Amino acid sequence: MPSQPRLQALEKILSRPAALTAPIQPLDELWASDVFTLDKMKAALPKEIFKSVQRTIKEGSKLDVSVANVVAQAMKEWATARGALYYSHVFYPLTNSTAEKHDGFISPQGDGTVFTEFTGKVLVQGEPDGSSFPNGGIRSTFEARGYTAWDITSPAWLMETPNGVTLCIPTVFVSWTGEALDKKTPLLRSIAAVNKQAHRLLSLLGETTIAPVNSSCGAEQEYFLIDSAYVPLRPDLLLAGRTLFGRPSAKGQQFDDHYFGAIPERVQVFMQEVERQMYRLGIPAKTRHNEVAPSQFEIAPFFEAANVATDHQQLTMTLLRSTAKKHGLACLLHEKPFAGINGSGKHVNWSIGNATQGNLLDPGKTPHKNLQFLMFCGAVIRGVHMYGPLLRAVIATASNDHRLGANEAPPAIISVYLGSQLEDVFNQIREGRLSGSALGGVMDFGVDTLPEFDKDAGDRNRTSPFAFTGNRFEFRAVGSNQSVAGPLVALNTILADSLAWISSELEAKLGSGYGLEEGALAVLKTLIEQHGAVVFGGNGYSDEWHRMAVEERGLENLRTTADALPVLERQSMRELFERTGVLSAVELQSRFEVYAEQYILAIDVEAKLAVQIARTQVYPAAIRYLGELAESLQLQSSLGIQVSPETSKEVAGLCQSLMDISGQLQNAIDHPPHGTEAHMRYSADTLVPLMADLRVAVDGLEALVDDNLWPLPTYQEMLFVR
Repeated sequence: MPSQPRLQALEKILSRPAALTAPIQPLDELWASDVFTLDKMKAALPKEIFKSVQRTIKEGSKLDVSVANVVAQAMKEWATARGALYYSHVFYPLTNSTAEKHDGFISPQGDGTVFTEFTGKVLVQGEPDGSSFPNGGIRSTFEARGYTAWDITSPAWLMETPNGVTLCIPTVFVSWTGEALDKKTPLLRSIAAVNKQAHRLLSLLGETTIAPVNSSCGAEQEYFLIDSAYVPLRPDLLLAGRTLFGRPSAKGQQFDDHYFGAIPERVQVFMQEVERQMYRLGIPAKTRHNEVAPSQFEIAPFFEAANVATDHQQLTMTLLRSTAKKHGLACLLHEKPFAGINGSGKHVNWSIGNATQGNLLDPGKTPHKNLQFLMFCGAVIRGVHMYGPLLRAVIATASNDHRLGANEAPPAIISVYLGSQLEDVFNQIREGRLSGSALGGVMDFGVDTLPEFDKDAGDRNRTSPFAFTGNRFEFRAVGSNQSVAGPLVALNTILADSLAWISSELEAKLGSGYGLEEGALAVLKTLIEQHGAVVFGGNGYSDEWHRMAVEERGLENLRTTADALPVLERQSMRELFERTGVLSAVELQSRFEVYAEQYILAIDVEAKLAVQIARTQVYPAAIRYLGELAESLQLQSSLGIQVSPETSKEVAGLCQSLMDISGQLQNAIDHPPHGTEAHMRYSADTLVPLMADLRVAVDGLEALVDDNLWPLPTYQEMLFVR
């Protein structure tokens, strides 16, 4: 048995038993079996109580608090019948993760007996600590009171683990003074803002029956799976979520043989168990496949209402991580866990619609005749042009910086891809004419036995950060480890603002004697003249686009989080969020403070880890190897064999570089500047480059040091041995 921990881990992995067997159940038995759905409510609640709840959920009417006691009793009976002894108000603080505190249903009596109790007041309101979560200065330790409040528009569910069942109640989280301390409250406000302004525009377009308008989301989740035995041997993976060092494997993704390849048996069993749990929770998992990089995979759901989709996305990340552990795997959600191969994103497919008008971003067969679509699509174009820097800011993290702008991800410049058909339609509007829409034609394979079918009118562009994909926009720059709430809040808010502008312009045109179609096209012509610079259909990776975007079109290239986050402090952003009622100036400032601190802390942790690993693991292994080389050279010389000391010199030189750079890095860690923006800038411009320099030395040593002495699991092992 080898004594080296890395080699012991390899032996353990290679001797693992065959993949576990995934349980099989019919979908109709699984689907939403752990969710307190409307159907379950209907069966459990009195008719009038159910109608009141249904109106709140479907029509957005105000919650009648008097029904809470009845709902709470029904919810408790359903949950306890399934074995639940605890309930939890689940909320989403500004950490990209989930928070929950579990409380028992038990109510002890004076005679020593106990019974279960769950009142309407407890269902509607909870009180966690409002100062211990990131809050950007809104709450101090001596101002600790915060409230959770039941979000009836997202269903409660049961979380089942081997240790028991918990009733989970989705909630918002606010301070005692009313400021949002979470990600759900602004999302619900942004949905309300979209509904208000969409209703206004649809009314102007002649619609009389208008159901509540909501945005929808389907988030494609990319992730890596490696054997869990590697993680304790990689402090960087354990604490930072990514490898700070690692020489690329001779084989990576250059053969393009992993993408859509056959799913490995062990991984497929893992996927099937994840999907089984998702179906029980009513999460519509739709697609699974191998991604581009080795050991990289994707799961994608069918779209849902934005608020529910956000809750489900958080649950999906939790299930991926927890299920991986059961299978002896580690699920890596970091955007760039391995250098030199593709990172992971979370493509957010976003649209807007309702029950009466349908999908408002569906162009139909003849988009040039679809005035409703053109107005809503135009609103998106305007919003992205005016507030593209905001979209960059809401996906800005230390981890996503490693991915944005690389050849597997969209650039940091936010532009809109429409496809050739729609781009042509909007160009016609700019020119004051609207004659028709190009058709896609028929796909003919040249083989009689293969079917012909209609081609889409436009191609896809994987280099665009924000692309139209048939009946929705795909925000491709979102990071794999992020909550989708922030991007959805930004998208909904800029859409609501642009719908308000369009409605005001159209009202002015109609008031000055324009007909509806004539006035609408005049508004669209002004819009595309002022904001068409954001529309781009070419190669977003090219140097030419980077130059053109900035110099000719006036778009911003915010390369790092240190560049992007200060956007949140701009007066135009404060006015946007206050005008739409989504965030107050205080709430927006708090988010800048929280996210800036998270960026600084993430870089700080990585820098400290880099120094620690380099000095305590890599350097000792390299020195040990130098000793072995010296003994070998002595032995060969005594035997009269002519030897070259070049390897020893190279290893010694890299060891010296390692110690020199790690010393510089440690000194830089110890002497940060004062001030949030200065500290962010310092992290981006000083710490990150020093870590990159240190990596060169460490990766150089990995190529030279005896494999039996190397302490860190290698890329070849982690990506290909599982």
